[in-house]
Amino acid sequence: MLPTMPFGATGHLSTRTIFGAAALGSRSQSDADRTMGFLLEKGVNHIDTAAGYGESEARLGPWMKRYRDRFFLATKTGDRTYDGARESVARSLDRLNTDQLDLIQLHILVDEQEWKTAFAERGALEYLIEAREAGLVRFIGVTGHGLAVARMHMRSLDRYAFDSVLLPWNYPMSRNPEYARDFQELHDRCTSAGVAIQTIKGIARGPWGEKEKVRDTWYEPLEAQSDIDLAVFWLLSHPHLFLNTAGDVDLLPRIIDAAERFNERRPTDEQMAALAREADLEPLFVE
Repeated sequence: MLPTMPFGATGHLSTRTIFGAAALGSRSQSDADRTMGFLLEKGVNHIDTAAGYGESEARLGPWMKRYRDRFFLATKTGDRTYDGARESVARSLDRLNTDQLDLIQLHILVDEQEWKTAFAERGALEYLIEAREAGLVRFIGVTGHGLAVARMHMRSLDRYAFDSVLLPWNYPMSRNPEYARDFQELHDRCTSAGVAIQTIKGIARGPWGEKEKVRDTWYEPLEAQSDIDLAVFWLLSHPHLFLNTAGDVDLLPRIIDAAERFNERRPTDEQMAALAREADLEPLFVE
């Protein structure tokens, strides 16, 4: 049985493992069909995709047409202007075969100039607020990557009461004192304000570097079930966090298997240190 909890103050009881639908971006419809059948079987009830994830929205569309009421549906726009965001949302609604998104997110809003554009008059946020008032979307979030993302999310929350944030969190990143401090500050602010916290890169092993890329993920993921177990258990032991699954459908069953067996106990520091050493874990972001 997958653990669930309220998705911030939205009123939705989401599975703590959210399907990261970037995994469908370069896959066939038959792969998507197999994956969606698996999600329904396991009871995953929250999907996170993006306009920029290749064919992901189109792959989800046939399933949303039939099973829209089974999922909290989130997508993202990478556009920063009013007109760009309007076109992006319209395209996403069409591709996803729905007349309403549960969550629309400003995608990877970390760059200073892009941040200013998005929040300016006739910026993307202005349109997303109008889309919410018109009933096209229900909630608005913000996402990002990199070591500056937690600080940028706090700046974003200063400007608008977002319903959710999304950012990287895993054991190697928790070893970075500055990032861990910023993450904790954001965490505390969000939990007190009812803002959902989604995390990504939970089973990252490190950058691919010179290795052959054999997964759809842009980072090298953990592969062994025992290693994935520790990474998933460690993340879910933080009681207010959601885990967005990795961008490779073939790893999805291993992540869900770990989440189903999570017993609320955090792996010990010794266990995580051993995993870091034996799996040669590396932080994805160093600057």
